[in-house]
Amino acid sequence: MADVTKPTKEKCLYDDKGCDVEHHEHVVVPAVKLKDVTVEDFERLRKECLEEGRLYEDPDYPAENSSLYYSDKFLDDLSLGRIEWRRPKELCDDPKLFSEGHDRFDVVQGQLGNCWFPAALAPLTLDSKVLHGVAPKGQSFDEKYAGIFHFRFWQYGRWVTVIIDDRLPTSYGDLVFMTSRQKNEFWSALLEKAYAKLHGSYQAIEGGWAGAGLEDFTGGLMEEFPINNLRDKPIKLFNKLLQAQKRGSLMGCSLDKVDGKAESLAGEGIVYEHAYSITSVKYIKAETPEGEKKMRMIRVRNPWGQCEWSGPWSDYSSEWEKVPNEVKEKIGHKEKDDGEYWMEIKDFCKHFDVIEITHLNPANDKDYLTNHNWEMTQFDGTWKKGISAGGCTNFSDTFHTNPQYRLTLHEHDDAVEGHEDDDEDNEVDGHKCTVIVSLMQKNRRSLQKFGKEFLSVGFSIFKISDPENAPKCLDQTFFVENEEVTYAPYKYIRTSTLRFQLAPGSYCVVPTTFEPDNEGDFLIRIFSEKHHASDIDTKEGC
Repeated sequence: MADVTKPTKEKCLYDDKGCDVEHHEHVVVPAVKLKDVTVEDFERLRKECLEEGRLYEDPDYPAENSSLYYSDKFLDDLSLGRIEWRRPKELCDDPKLFSEGHDRFDVVQGQLGNCWFPAALAPLTLDSKVLHGVAPKGQSFDEKYAGIFHFRFWQYGRWVTVIIDDRLPTSYGDLVFMTSRQKNEFWSALLEKAYAKLHGSYQAIEGGWAGAGLEDFTGGLMEEFPINNLRDKPIKLFNKLLQAQKRGSLMGCSLDKVDGKAESLAGEGIVYEHAYSITSVKYIKAETPEGEKKMRMIRVRNPWGQCEWSGPWSDYSSEWEKVPNEVKEKIGHKEKDDGEYWMEIKDFCKHFDVIEITHLNPANDKDYLTNHNWEMTQFDGTWKKGISAGGCTNFSDTFHTNPQYRLTLHEHDDAVEGHEDDDEDNEVDGHKCTVIVSLMQKNRRSLQKFGKEFLSVGFSIFKISDPENAPKCLDQTFFVENEEVTYAPYKYIRTSTLRFQLAPGSYCVVPTTFEPDNEGDFLIRIFSEKHHASDIDTKEGC
């Protein structure tokens, strides 16, 4: 069996301060252990406040510095003046949770170094059902207002409710962190506060990955695609993004870090190591010397709400003169520095390095066009020293002790017209099953305060030729004599995800740490394109 390459440290791509996961100072450190609360608790607390004629004050997340930060360096870095916690009704005359509906311009990054957060939040506004899954309806500053709100986040396989009061950090009368284009709109600022409470403080949500945020907002699964191997295949990439959009997936992109250039301009308005949202993928008809042509276009949004692409098809470029006014109006093209712009796919490929696509989980909304979502099964697991923490395949004496999950694929994918890879370089085999396996470490950020870093994790997949006669727990001999069908490279990262194609049949998925005896908890999820294509039995603690 081939040795597994030793892992390298994974960079925190969207960290505004350019840090490395290996030595994060701004780790997620919960200030308090949150109580398990429900919508019923919210309703009860709101009713009590209304009956007593008082506004809610959250005892678990007080309007104090401890809710802002856990390191004094945080305030020094931001260079803030005096912080005052004020309610929206103290900031404007007619506050609204949502003003004139909701759109991606409701999300504007504040002074907190968390561009990944608004980049993840903006795509939610494109789908009301997804957004209100996080920001439930029935809340306002008018009817039944008592200074209390609640939000929902997906955490390691389950949805949790977070209740907050509406006191927000301000400096000189302005919000310090998340804001909206509409100065009387506060849903995004309150949602950010709820997420900060979930992790202990605002400082705790500095630095991160937009895809991880989308996972927490949707319960979906994030895939990361390096653009490197598709730069000379822009049509293939466009088809992939178009298909993801049709499925209802949410998307983001970034340009990789260059040493010493984090959050600086790379050229033509694009920013290094900065998280962007992809808000639309479309064919746009334009008049050219050769006649009418369908341009493959990507709409990108900078969470700063400014600083735009200045190349071809930028807001003020002459290319838009070739597009009929009714088409421009339909797609929402505006000559305005609002952070959003269109790019032709060829330019997009040249100027970005990474795409993150978050596939929605059908369990989020059983009525939401399940046929364009993914079928998913998930399990919780644990690596325990001396019991189930056997390390990677390099450690043949203990590898078989790792948790094992049996995966059965019954039938191959259907042939779909206009598939995401439907071009002359079609790599999709219609006789196989498309599967995504995601391995997520649980609670590692909260442990970093105690010196516990992210573990280096990955997984291996083995074919079981005779499943009827195979033992419940595959033994050392099996793994020594059989090579992996595929495996996920080991990384120090929250979530390790791999997409692959397998022939129908039975397989064993083995999630592991790189080194033996590294303890931790994890969540493993298996997604398949084919509806009910997988049947998974847990073989854990072997």
